Amino acid sequence: MKIASAQVTAEIGDIEGNFNRHLAMIDLALAQEVDLIVFPEMSLTAYCRKEGKQLVIGPDHPKIIQLKEIADAHKVVIVVGAPIEINQQLFIGSYILIPNRETEIYTKQFLHEGEDEFYTSSFAYNPKIRLKGELIQFAICADIAEVKHVINAKENQCTLYIPSIFYSQNGIEEGHKILSKYAKMTSLPILMSNYAGDLWGVKAGGKSAFWDKNGNKIAQLDADTAGLLLLERNSGIWTSQKIHLTTTTRGGA
Repeated sequence: MKIASAQVTAEIGDIEGNFNRHLAMIDLALAQEVDLIVFPEMSLTAYCRKEGKQLVIGPDHPKIIQLKEIADAHKVVIVVGAPIEINQQLFIGSYILIPNRETEIYTKQFLHEGEDEFYTSSFAYNPKIRLKGELIQFAICADIAEVKHVINAKENQCTLYIPSIFYSQNGIEEGHKILSKYAKMTSLPILMSNYAGDLWGVKAGGKSAFWDKNGNKIAQLDADTAGLLLLERNSGIWTSQKIHLTTTTRGGA
């Protein structure tokens, strides 16, 4: 099994440019024959609050349709984020594009302070997917600040935890501590995707990373560069590969 975390730069509202950066990362991942690629929180629009209502991306949006066609054609699960409107309520959500199956939607369950002015939290849209022997639980950013989120994943027999986040350089080390603790506490490997570059008035923290079931950090990307973090599982052992667009390095544990 191969999974990948895409660390991208983004600009609020530049859906076309953000989408093209998605395609570049997906192309890199397809060349490595990955089974799943995950992007950061609200990756298609970039993280936003007041702009969310005007940047809603529905399931019939041309970009979602195009990504679903790629997922079907290449048998890869693609996880992307956007503001999503359901029954006239606005959510921070992820589209889980599964090959030759109906698209699933995950919505953020726990909101940061201030997000509730623009978005609704919900536990109603919480799909888990089976892939190559794993049962996967998804999460979005502030979800990881609530320990009951990962505990629920463990109680639901999930075996892999995948958060899409937007953490700044000031906050990313704390995020790493939380995810390492969760992996050790629940014996769940964790793959996290974050942004690089300037976004929402701060410097994004980058450092997209993977922890094994013992809480050991197997690999991470750097703080500032867009790139792809690849993890491959063979006989229960995860090995890593990092692609920073122009360089490739390998590691394992």
